[in-house]
Amino acid sequence: MLSKEDNEFISRVGPGTPMGNLMRQYWIPAMLSSELPGPDCDPVRVMLLGEKLIGFRDSMGRVGLIQNHCPHRGASLFFGRNSECGLRCVYHGWQFDVEGRCIDMPNEPPESDFKNKVKAVAYPCVERGGLVWTYMGPRETPPPLPDIEVNMLPEGEYVIIPSYVESNWLQAVEGEIDTSHTGFLHFGAIQPEDVQEGTFLHYTVKDRAPRYSVVDTDYGAMYGAYRPAKPGYVYWRIAHFNFPFYTQPPEGVLGHSVIMNAWVPMDDTHTMSFVMLRKDKMESGRPSRLPIQGNSEKYPDMQVPMLPRTTDWFGRFRPAVNADNDYLIDRELQRQPDSYSGIRYLASQDRAMQESMGGIYDRTQERLASSDVMVIRVRRRLLAAARALAEQQIVPPGVDHPEVYRNRSGGVLLPEGADWIEDTKELRKAFVEHPEVAAQLPQP
Repeated sequence: MLSKEDNEFISRVGPGTPMGNLMRQYWIPAMLSSELPGPDCDPVRVMLLGEKLIGFRDSMGRVGLIQNHCPHRGASLFFGRNSECGLRCVYHGWQFDVEGRCIDMPNEPPESDFKNKVKAVAYPCVERGGLVWTYMGPRETPPPLPDIEVNMLPEGEYVIIPSYVESNWLQAVEGEIDTSHTGFLHFGAIQPEDVQEGTFLHYTVKDRAPRYSVVDTDYGAMYGAYRPAKPGYVYWRIAHFNFPFYTQPPEGVLGHSVIMNAWVPMDDTHTMSFVMLRKDKMESGRPSRLPIQGNSEKYPDMQVPMLPRTTDWFGRFRPAVNADNDYLIDRELQRQPDSYSGIRYLASQDRAMQESMGGIYDRTQERLASSDVMVIRVRRRLLAAARALAEQQIVPPGVDHPEVYRNRSGGVLLPEGADWIEDTKELRKAFVEHPEVAAQLPQP
């Protein structure tokens, strides 16, 4: 468990906090490119790291992310007129470009040069792989974007699933790197005889208490969760935590699966999730993270229905299955052998657990076990990196080395006694195709 001081330190991400300062060293996924569908489209409210910002696309198609309050008298630029290569405050007509420069001040005399002395806070933005990335850090020249494989694929070869999570960002990250919950929360109702022998799912439900090996990496941390497989083999689930808030879950087959999940802090108690998948990981419109053998009624869809979008700070990508309706838990279904949680959607099952902890869970109350070894390691890495930055100005892992993000995750069978790190080195490399692995598909 964490001390009260460390829990506050690691959870808070607002301006001036050590963890917020750490995250500002990196490029941050701010929104989908499709949220700003064309030049001079409607502005969008965006909450990032506790800052209220306004996203807009100017007449030339460039994306800007600017402070909410007009520098003049504080009216919200959300109500601004987006035209003529800038966002114009409707209170007095002051207009700002994507770099925050005041380019027009029509309520001042023509001879006034005051507009040249006024600048709004604006963060540089670039678009790649369907995402708008922004840099909120102190450098005049930002670092390179991370080499996230799925975010570097050509248009049409990737899928992004955004979702709002009403909890602290770290609760979402820790839910993703906690692999032992899969055999209970998601597949607790499935018995080994329900699924085909020799599949990853069969091994998972046959032994729901895997052992773990965890190592530090130059991008964060990696774990291998292992359990017995067919005679002479061990089933390994290999996954990653990447600084500052990315996870690569062990879904699909190692060497083929291309996935990255971003858990972007909106503020201390709200998170925006961007699940990025290579498109060939989708089957019939569903992510292949779902098992495909056995009784299909036990394997609900992942994509949760969304509520109508609103324009408030937390109105983007809100799941219709949420705390207000108890995640539509069906107690009768829960009593039946076909469901463990009684909650239909896999993503809703995760969200129910993470959000039920509260906005920021009091981790001084935890009683961690051996299955939490990856959670413990990631906390230590985050705390150490944030303190090293705050106290010694040491640049956090991965900021200046985009290549360290070139990893893949997934499941693999290895002979008993194999060196899981050395023997999966090639399969974990991004941007490398493995026809011998693809020939094994489909696998759960």
